[in-house]
Amino acid sequence: MKLQIDRELPVPLGLQVKGLIEYGIACGELSPGERLPSVRELAERLAVAPMTVALVYRGLREAGLIETRRGRGCFVAESSEPRQRPRTEIAEIQRRLDHLIDDAAAIGLTPADLTGMVQACLSQRRPRRRARSVVMLGLFRDATRAYAAAIQSRLPPGTAVQPLTMDELRGDDSARRRAAEAELVVTFPNRQREAAALLPDSRVIAIRFIPSEETRRALAGLDPLARLGIASRFADFLPIMKSGVQRFAPHVRQVVAAALGTPALETVIDQSDVVVLSTGAESVLPRLRPGVRAIEYRHSPDPVDVDQQIVPLLSPEAEGIAEPQEAVP
Repeated sequence: MKLQIDRELPVPLGLQVKGLIEYGIACGELSPGERLPSVRELAERLAVAPMTVALVYRGLREAGLIETRRGRGCFVAESSEPRQRPRTEIAEIQRRLDHLIDDAAAIGLTPADLTGMVQACLSQRRPRRRARSVVMLGLFRDATRAYAAAIQSRLPPGTAVQPLTMDELRGDDSARRRAAEAELVVTFPNRQREAAALLPDSRVIAIRFIPSEETRRALAGLDPLARLGIASRFADFLPIMKSGVQRFAPHVRQVVAAALGTPALETVIDQSDVVVLSTGAESVLPRLRPGVRAIEYRHSPDPVDVDQQIVPLLSPEAEGIAEPQEAVP
């Protein structure tokens, strides 16, 4: 991803740099493990003060989104990897297994006998397992429902994906209990740390979200002479949102952009034939002139991440439960 600030945007330069990296990670523009420019390199490239970049990098490191590798530079953190179980729990299981093996040997059982008994017990437990449960943790209710439906469509039958928002998780005890009971909680990379703090005993993973096919088609079909406005709920999302809109609608030349709650938003509303809204910016809709078209800049879960990160964690092998084997004749 080419990091580039837009000096026409009414957004401070430091906030633009932060948003480009943070939402670049969340939206799949930056991949886990990808190398970032050094502070000096990025400052020179963007023509901003090195201190500005240094402060942004420090905040992103504290948020767990990037990491510094000694002698190698800064990289996007491998934050989408599932959290590992505490080593003390694994050590305790190992201790019990050692005792079990000793007890089995003491009464004359062979390793094959013990393995067969364990497999039989695991196989008997499989039919009694409850339906698989996943929570999609998002920011806005309608969008989160759509994310959950998209994820569920790619998961094995019998898996339920519940939509919950961060606000519900913070303020609703019953929502927090439902999330805690789920086998897996899925969220955005830039929300993973907060979600893990609210659900300390849950497995929380992050996947990327990419502009939806409907959004891309709507932007590609715009009239080249349209006066295009962009309105974002969050100021730091505006740079990457504008870049994405221009990537999918490169033929449209007249583009203005602003965040909610800023004076520049009036220009977007008054001078645009088409307004592209970020998810969560629907409050702008009643203020649009009659005949002005509105397009939501909607994202959807990256299907590659769903297939490669979520599906394997819900397989029997992920729990160490082997499928029953047919007897060899």
